[in-house]
Amino acid sequence: MFDKTRAFMKKLGLPEGDLYDLPTSTKKFPDGADYRLEVPTINSAEAMKALLEEAEKLGITINRVDETYGSFRHTLAELKEYVAIAKHYKVELNLSVGPRATYDTSATRLSQQGVRIGYRLRGMEQVVRAVEDVKRIAEVGCRGVLVYDEGLLWVLNELRKAGELPKNMHFKCSAHVGHGNPASFKMLQDLGANSINPVRDLTLPMIAALRATVDVPIDVHTDNPPGSGGFIRVYEAPEMVRVGAPIHLKTGNSVISAHGELTTAQNGRDMAKQAAIVKEMVERYYPQAVQSKAGTDDMAIPE
Repeated sequence: MFDKTRAFMKKLGLPEGDLYDLPTSTKKFPDGADYRLEVPTINSAEAMKALLEEAEKLGITINRVDETYGSFRHTLAELKEYVAIAKHYKVELNLSVGPRATYDTSATRLSQQGVRIGYRLRGMEQVVRAVEDVKRIAEVGCRGVLVYDEGLLWVLNELRKAGELPKNMHFKCSAHVGHGNPASFKMLQDLGANSINPVRDLTLPMIAALRATVDVPIDVHTDNPPGSGGFIRVYEAPEMVRVGAPIHLKTGNSVISAHGELTTAQNGRDMAKQAAIVKEMVERYYPQAVQSKAGTDDMAIPE
């Protein structure tokens, strides 16, 4: 069925459909690893410190941490504290672009149809302000940025190529941008994304099709809060790694109620325990999978 269309998809470098045979990915991180553990919604330095202290006690490595509150909602002193903690633990840190539709004066985003805009930007002034926010992130030494708008991603990549931003800045495309198919992922990779987070409810054949299309790491939720579905997929984590490598397993948010909220030290400790469960499942059911060590050369470790 749809043979002519599928054949043209293949010419474009896309899969002909979702990959129900679940092929094992042969792609790796630069260090040869298959997966890394990522904990999002770490929205206070206090939560970050508690997360990494607890992870150390549990004997697990957290490779990446995402702040999602909005970097412009933190003081410079707070951002510098994030950076200091990340440097100490050799953890990749993504600070999020602050300007976004949900913080803007838009009435559209409050309407029933407004959810379609997501966290994207309205107007050129907001694009300019978002660039200033990323420059502020770079100035405190952070080298990872969480991006919510495809146009902004393109602009940031152009700035990076021109030397207006550090060459080692990494741009992570958020799940809030709302992409979940191979064609969109190819576009985001071409726009300069260093890793891409699909929408949270993709099946394993869909994840396999994404991996067949792009080379950059994909960032997949193994659990999430009630505010964005509330599902917990820890038993699927081993297969996510097998078909999706190189992959960031995003974990920990099932212990909070929603994305974007301020998180506490106790939240951080609870997230570390959830990450330990995901790590256990991968080791139990796909023991040949390799996790990156802390501080590998390609990571966006703060400077």
